[in-house]
Amino acid sequence: MDDIAVNVNGKSRPLAGAPAHTTALDWLRSTGLSGAKEGCAEGECGACAVMLATPTPEGGSAWTPVNSCLVPVYALNGQEIVTAEGLGSPGALHPVQEKLAEAGGSQCGYCTPGFVCSMAGEYYRDGREAVAEGAVDDGCPVHDAEHGPNGFDLHALSGNLCRCTGYRPIRDAAYALGAPESDDPLQQRLGAPAPIPVATAATVDDSRFIRRASLDETLRLLRDEPDALLVAGSTDWGVEVNIRGSRAPLVVAIEHHEELRTLVVGDDEIEIGAALALSEIESRLGGAVPLLAQLFPQFASRLIRNRGTIGGNLGTGSPIGDTPPALLALGARVVLASADGEREVDLAEYFTGYRQSVRRADELIRAIRIPLPLAKVTSFQKIAKRRFDDISSVAVAFALDIEGGSVVAAKIGLGGVAATPLRARATEEALVGQPWTIATVRAASEVLGSEGTPMSDHRASSEYRALMLNTALLKLYSTTVLDNKEVSA
Repeated sequence: MDDIAVNVNGKSRPLAGAPAHTTALDWLRSTGLSGAKEGCAEGECGACAVMLATPTPEGGSAWTPVNSCLVPVYALNGQEIVTAEGLGSPGALHPVQEKLAEAGGSQCGYCTPGFVCSMAGEYYRDGREAVAEGAVDDGCPVHDAEHGPNGFDLHALSGNLCRCTGYRPIRDAAYALGAPESDDPLQQRLGAPAPIPVATAATVDDSRFIRRASLDETLRLLRDEPDALLVAGSTDWGVEVNIRGSRAPLVVAIEHHEELRTLVVGDDEIEIGAALALSEIESRLGGAVPLLAQLFPQFASRLIRNRGTIGGNLGTGSPIGDTPPALLALGARVVLASADGEREVDLAEYFTGYRQSVRRADELIRAIRIPLPLAKVTSFQKIAKRRFDDISSVAVAFALDIEGGSVVAAKIGLGGVAATPLRARATEEALVGQPWTIATVRAASEVLGSEGTPMSDHRASSEYRALMLNTALLKLYSTTVLDNKEVSA
């Protein structure tokens, strides 16, 4: 236990004695670093944001903002983080802090340290200046509209809320930032590799946190202790701990295994590691899968995407997760690994009931495979109370091939309308072989509106959900007509 420690603001701090369910936020505050605050305790407000050193494909580092209220502190063993206190001091403000102060971007100040860390992560983002100079287009029409003259992507702050200042001065501060100075220690730090997550075994009272050095060791552990709770990004774990008081006896971290962090684009398929953070997937795919490119900006916030994973989104089995509908429309398959080997399951056959699946207790999700070629016409529609950083009431994903004016193939994934994510197979059958006309779409829309078994809850009524399904295909049709996509290339 004595050698378990986290590098915080350039200083090693031991973790000895912290229970396995302790979040990084609670631990930081217990050490006297009270800049990070608890606002919502579920990753929606960003008051707890800190910067984590993460690896880049080139072998260097990036400063990645994360919600410290959701991260198990033991997951940071051997890692390196920077809090608002580590960015600057009252007598020597960091450029981000200085611009926020000049623009009047802080009143009560409760949210300010989180904004500072999220803004600093974007300040140090590699390639920001290239966007400002017009040399780089990030491929996302939503993001393009929010780039400042300095290349600052305002969506970097999408997970930070302020209740008193108003966002205009915060935006002004972000857009006033220049490039980091060459002698900036945090900028210089990015040229060196990020720390490699180290094996960890912590036992405090009746709780344990374990990180094995290899995937084989993890799979053997899971075989011997199938009740272990697996965490990667831990965005769901943090909510369970903070809001529901969950205390799993054994937590096993898996996000560091390279076998779970693959992203390979082949001739016949794309393989995405189950523990690769959504932000990394978005960046590395670079728009190569248009349906996912539409989904990512609508998936929670950047802070959540910096930790959240596809494996976690599927592993929870939630019927309102955002990735399952899109992956169903893409015809994805799930690779399940155990100590006995691997097996592959069609995602359409993966879910068996509410938060239940075919995954055995001794298995973990290793990767997701998307077959190629991709459908030519795709769309992801998310209906929620907020445009960003919200849970779906209904999510619909379309993947159609239209040739010679007729639909030759169709896959439609649905979320939020049944106990599990599901394929809209009756609607698919109503479309395939039919001309892509308003008459066909109207008839198929009636079928789509009757798919699933939508229920009423605090997010939406069953009638509203059915209506949203009914209109989703009409929205897609209007888009294809405007874009002239109904005529095949």
